[in-house]
Amino acid sequence: MEALSFCPVCGEPGFTDFLKSKDFFLTQEEFQILECIHCGFKFLNPRPDRTGIGRFYESVEYISHDTRGKNILNSLYKIVRKFSVRRKFKLIKMLNPGEKLLDIGCGTGEFIHYCGQHGMSVQGIEPGEKPRNFATSIHRLDVRDEAFLDELSNPEFDIITMWHVLEHVHGLNERMEKINKILKPEGTLVIAVPNIDSWDANHYRKFWAAYDLPRHLYHFSQTSITLLAKNHGYFVEKIIPLKLDAFYICLMSEKYATGKRNYFKALVNGARSNSFAWRNNKNYSSLIFVLKKGKNEK
Repeated sequence: MEALSFCPVCGEPGFTDFLKSKDFFLTQEEFQILECIHCGFKFLNPRPDRTGIGRFYESVEYISHDTRGKNILNSLYKIVRKFSVRRKFKLIKMLNPGEKLLDIGCGTGEFIHYCGQHGMSVQGIEPGEKPRNFATSIHRLDVRDEAFLDELSNPEFDIITMWHVLEHVHGLNERMEKINKILKPEGTLVIAVPNIDSWDANHYRKFWAAYDLPRHLYHFSQTSITLLAKNHGYFVEKIIPLKLDAFYICLMSEKYATGKRNYFKALVNGARSNSFAWRNNKNYSSLIFVLKKGKNEK
């Protein structure tokens, strides 16, 4: 375990307790989320260090990396994933006409496989050995481990994407600095993260599945992503909702809170979360942040 003395976003000392919860998914161990008294950013502290975090991913049921599951939840996940891959491709082509894409945390590679099939030059990075091997052997993709990032030094990518990845990264500011070096000046950085200011986060509290402790080290909001971007020379050009995420997160949250997968209640609460977001500052369950280098001239 390691403890942080300074806020990962604003760099200031001084925290207060925010929420205590546990790893409902795997180990049932308890963890503490703190809140920065200066900028309000919420993060896990203390947390497993880089060498200790691996055991919290050691499950064949870790759905984002599971390629074999046959249960109804995995089947639904794969249907949604297929739809999402196509939507993501259309989105990045709309945001930036460039051809060279780096997807950090690419998992089993479905997204970059689709992009490659549609004319893009793609590169993937995935720390997990199992999904990385699947991407390279089944999809024949060039997917490397995280050490490959250290080998990159030139601004060569038009688009860099991190789909639900940044919340897992130990070196938050180091990762942003690295991206700044390898993204072209006119390039686009796309970051998707759960939104701690969503209705479902407030409703489920310690049972909110998107806390996913301790795999999720940080819990972002529109305010914290905007501040993080500014600290690294970016501005948030656009914020786009991931409306389907609310239903999956509510489904898992119901299981953690009640011990049962209540599909009907999850559907209702997912709709309530999206309705709330539509009326309240677009605070959907998950958000895509589109970042560009420089200052916002709008």
